[in-house]
Amino acid sequence: MGNNPKKNNDVPNTITKPNRSPRSTAMGAAFLMAMAAVGPGFLTQTATFTGQMGANFGFAILICIIFDIVVQMNVWRIIVVSGRKAQTIANDVFPGLGYVLSALVAVGGLFFNIGNVGGAGLGLNVLFGISPENGAVIAAALALIIFVVKNALVVMDRTVQILAFVKVAILVYIIFVMSVPYGTAIQHTFAPTKIDFYSIVTIVGGTVGGYISFSGGHRLIEGGVRGEKNIKYVNEGALTGIGIASVIRVLLFLAGLSVVVAGYKLDPTNPAASIFKYAAGNFGYKFFGILLFAAGMTSILGSTFTSTSFLDYAVKSKGVSSYEKYRKYLVIGFILISTLIFYFVGNPAKVLVFVGAANGFVLPISLTILLLASGSKKIIGSYKHPKWLTYSGWAVVLFMAFASIKTILGLF
Repeated sequence: MGNNPKKNNDVPNTITKPNRSPRSTAMGAAFLMAMAAVGPGFLTQTATFTGQMGANFGFAILICIIFDIVVQMNVWRIIVVSGRKAQTIANDVFPGLGYVLSALVAVGGLFFNIGNVGGAGLGLNVLFGISPENGAVIAAALALIIFVVKNALVVMDRTVQILAFVKVAILVYIIFVMSVPYGTAIQHTFAPTKIDFYSIVTIVGGTVGGYISFSGGHRLIEGGVRGEKNIKYVNEGALTGIGIASVIRVLLFLAGLSVVVAGYKLDPTNPAASIFKYAAGNFGYKFFGILLFAAGMTSILGSTFTSTSFLDYAVKSKGVSSYEKYRKYLVIGFILISTLIFYFVGNPAKVLVFVGAANGFVLPISLTILLLASGSKKIIGSYKHPKWLTYSGWAVVLFMAFASIKTILGLF
């Protein structure tokens, strides 16, 4: 088939991998990608920009959804067809490039994870009144339990799927109790009166930037889904993941817009909480606690799984790589470091928006690497990457590079 068979062996069976169908694995990858994206940063960014831009933020969301489709369809296809993780592909494109990519992704994932454990801790604070720091410790302990149990990938998949439905249900309830200005939202989405590049870079980076763009692809190959024959499952998984994340983004945007139009000013220290408190009082605030905890937990799982998967440069000995042998320790260390930094530093809200923008800067670099790989027979064999994906992928690279540079110049 289109993949290079002799290279397929470099993907270790890192976490106990049960015999599952490709479609089931693809759906697990879809939810992992979507829920990795829909974390505390996602909630904070969406609420912040809705409060600042009102209905005009709908245009940024529209651009984000289009870019999400292009990025994920490119990244997932190239990873699965090649049968290799992104850092290995990057080293084949140019020796040493994989180490640079790993550093960018792992460091960005670590900073995002500080906000993730903090967000989960804040959720428990809203629900039970315990301190955010102690709540973060509890959330980290739960994440560690999920990762170290037998068949961890299955447990992770089921956990993020359940939490995804919890998020959607809560947002649908808020939309139901509020008066949503649908006409205004639609009008400004397609004909904005203001375009803010920083918001586009930030939410694209927060949805498919950094580690998030690779979470689904790496989940697929660790689940045994590799080769050109599995492209249909890649398409199903990528589009499902983007669809889930986009539905949640739109619901949160509409909820926030209904609050802003009603004349309320969102609290800059916790803008997402303001939406729920204004919409449904203390009851809505408690709902937000559940949503924030669910968002934090799913993003801890997604960030930890994907970021540690970029540390796979091990040489196999007797059929077992040192990476496979020490994967659980890497996971434990990643979560513990994130939790300790939050415990002693705190203030995740600003970190979350900033890291979303930083991941937006990483996106054109990582997507460029994968697009270059798509034209290399050494990496993808006889597989022919669709021209529409190649051209649209380069268009996203150019736009995100332009928007990132414009954002940096604007900041200074």
